[in-house]
Amino acid sequence: MTLSAPPTARLSHPWLVTDLDGTLVDRDLRLVPRSVAALLRYRDRGGTVFIATGRTEESAAPYHRELGLDTPMILCNGARITDPRTGEHLLDLDLGPVWPGLRDLVLPALPEGVGAVGFSGGDARVLRPAPALTDYARRDRIALLPVPPERAPVKVMLISDGRSPAPLAALVRRHCPDALLVQSEDTYLEILPSGAGKDAALRVLTARYGVDTSRVAAIGDNPNDTAMIRLAGLGAAVGDGHPHVREAADIVVAPCSEGAVADLVDRILDGPPT
Repeated sequence: MTLSAPPTARLSHPWLVTDLDGTLVDRDLRLVPRSVAALLRYRDRGGTVFIATGRTEESAAPYHRELGLDTPMILCNGARITDPRTGEHLLDLDLGPVWPGLRDLVLPALPEGVGAVGFSGGDARVLRPAPALTDYARRDRIALLPVPPERAPVKVMLISDGRSPAPLAALVRRHCPDALLVQSEDTYLEILPSGAGKDAALRVLTARYGVDTSRVAAIGDNPNDTAMIRLAGLGAAVGDGHPHVREAADIVVAPCSEGAVADLVDRILDGPPT
């Protein structure tokens, strides 16, 4: 498999990085057929496709296989990059320095109804139970273990029962100022190691394979995608995505269910509309 883009590549953006949920995967947890067909056309023209998601290997891998990809996966919102062919972690961060404060000060102070999950190794472990965790596990198709992690997790996700994550972010910043906070859904606040992020992981991949970020197209729908979209040479926002993402993007495409990724592929293959 060749991931580098030769100078003679005919595509203006020979790499395409796509978020999963709300971008390529619809609310029924299915890949959008129009977007899947477009990615196949893009790959037939010599393009290379990556997924960048907040999901873990367990929940992202089925979509990766369904798409027929063998490229490294950006996981856990950029805290990990895994090569599915070998199982090698090209990037593997954890919350080591901030974990004591998170475990001992933040988790006990969470409001009633807010659940917490820690991701360690290949497991998702319940740090604080809440009814909202049931729907989360169903959506991501993962099993939640009731045993706390033995070491600092890769990331911690706070899942609320419909309330804004802003007060939760303030709580985390007070006790863990060095953690990176990203909002991946309206009610999800993810606590990541410093140095993580989809943009940081994309820099790792482009440096590894000798591709300039100006030749990368990226697409997403939620605030955790914003930095990646800004970094890419062509950044696209899903039409029904978060307003901050739409403001940051070079182009705004169709809603997810109507083929957001397909619109981006059309732009790359056919050029901007005249």
